[in-house]
Amino acid sequence: MPATPRLLRPLLLAALLGTVAVPPAGADVAGPYLAARAATVANDYAAGVSYYDRLLAAMPGDRDVQDGALLTHVAMADFDRAGALAAVMVTQKDPSQIATLVMLAQDAKTGDFAKGIALLDGGADAGALVGGLYRAWALVGEGQMGDAAKAFDALAQTSGLEGFAFYHKALALALVGDYEGAEKIFTGKYAQVLNGTRRGILAHVQVLSQLERGPEAIRLLDSSFGPNLDPELTAIRARLDNKETLPFTAIRSAAEGEAEVFYSVAQAINSDSSTAFALLHARLASWLRPADGDALLLCAAILEAQKQYDLAITTYEQVPADSPIAHAAKLGQAEVLVQAGRVDDAIGVLQALAKAHPELPSVWATLGDDLRRQERYKEAAEAYDKAIALLGEPEPRDWFVWYARAIAQERSGQWDKAEPGFREALKLSPEQPSVLNYLGYSYVEKKLNLDEALDMIRRAVAAEPDQGYIVDSLGWALYRLGRYDEAVVQMEKAVELDPTEPLLNDHLGDVYWAVGRKREAEFQWRRALNLGPGEDLDVDRVRKKLDIGLDAVLKAEGAPPLHPATVHAGD
Repeated sequence: MPATPRLLRPLLLAALLGTVAVPPAGADVAGPYLAARAATVANDYAAGVSYYDRLLAAMPGDRDVQDGALLTHVAMADFDRAGALAAVMVTQKDPSQIATLVMLAQDAKTGDFAKGIALLDGGADAGALVGGLYRAWALVGEGQMGDAAKAFDALAQTSGLEGFAFYHKALALALVGDYEGAEKIFTGKYAQVLNGTRRGILAHVQVLSQLERGPEAIRLLDSSFGPNLDPELTAIRARLDNKETLPFTAIRSAAEGEAEVFYSVAQAINSDSSTAFALLHARLASWLRPADGDALLLCAAILEAQKQYDLAITTYEQVPADSPIAHAAKLGQAEVLVQAGRVDDAIGVLQALAKAHPELPSVWATLGDDLRRQERYKEAAEAYDKAIALLGEPEPRDWFVWYARAIAQERSGQWDKAEPGFREALKLSPEQPSVLNYLGYSYVEKKLNLDEALDMIRRAVAAEPDQGYIVDSLGWALYRLGRYDEAVVQMEKAVELDPTEPLLNDHLGDVYWAVGRKREAEFQWRRALNLGPGEDLDVDRVRKKLDIGLDAVLKAEGAPPLHPATVHAGD
């Protein structure tokens, strides 16, 4: 859908920024007031509900408290309480936008579209986009398709809202059986916008099928999603291949049309930032259309972005197991578990999903990623093997799977497999900085192809000059080649770019030691320990360097001593 129009920006400072009205003197609400503010700022809806309800009991007429309570109840999917509160709030003069939105959703839920229209006619503010789309769909619900079409067209006159208006008009026309009219919109002036989302594409596919234009529907499906289809798309394509006519299920009622209004707006807002207002719209969409897995996925994604991991996991679990997008919910749940630090639990979810859907490369690739995070490199490489086998002929976008498998192979001692894997990743995505950096660094560590290695790392730095870990690789390569003065320049820059990374500080300490700046070296090693442990930092080795110096550590390890390089790799 189109970018979020500025007309959508509501004045919700009280509810979204925690500016609850200052409690009256002597009121025993100071604690809940401060707690509600903190919960709002942190998007902690579970805590916010109880605090706002206590404030509401003490200050029932306070508009900001009402909005805060309403917002948190919707965020928690407590629609009974939210609906009851909104019903009271809309009887007040100039009801808030939050109250209006919840009440409109409730009216659509009960099928009382006339009541929703009356609320808007009475001056309630739903915002230009929601208000315009809601009115049009309510007219559809009232059986007034002609007036509804005019309402969609009127909204399309507002700059920035045209794509929304025509998308919903196409859905409404298809709902009432005017597939020719819907198809004209899908292929008209705003075709690129309307076919820019999965939901829009699938709605268009269903319209084409209803018009007995199955081959065109297949071409649209294939051109939009490519050969590697998920379970839902695979089932749709199979039905089209069998020359079945797909029913139009994108929207099956005016109430579902209203749900699509809230979903469209939630998606648009969320493209800018995962705010409480985006969650409000997504929750209302899910309330109106409980079977819509996409709305649940959007709610969960917003909650994940807000670091409300428990709520996100619960929301992902609400997607029915027989839903065509149940696999996407499990992938999302696994990602949230990783964000919450529960990587082993995520691996368990993905292993179960891989058994249920062994045909999905995305599942095996994600499982490989999580196994790699846990340093279970051999298992990770095996998972990536299955993903790559399912991908078939690799495309440029597949470079990361080859790259990740090569890392897992290199870390599990399978260099003979890893090196060609890195090379294949570079074929798929030439000049990819991450691959150039990793392969070049590996060559330096193994003292292989030194000229090419240094060239690879320099190209990676040229592509990503502000990435500390890549600049570190260049400095470390120069250090390993004995070009210590040059290494100092690069390592200092790397630490400047990423000053809190323990390994980079450790490397800078080694380079300082190599050029005789031993006091500064010891400072960097101590800093590395203070910042650590960090990935790949050998804490015990750093402590030994502080105790006996780098020269003695290298001697004890049987490594070559520090000295200027006698053979330089070409620049």
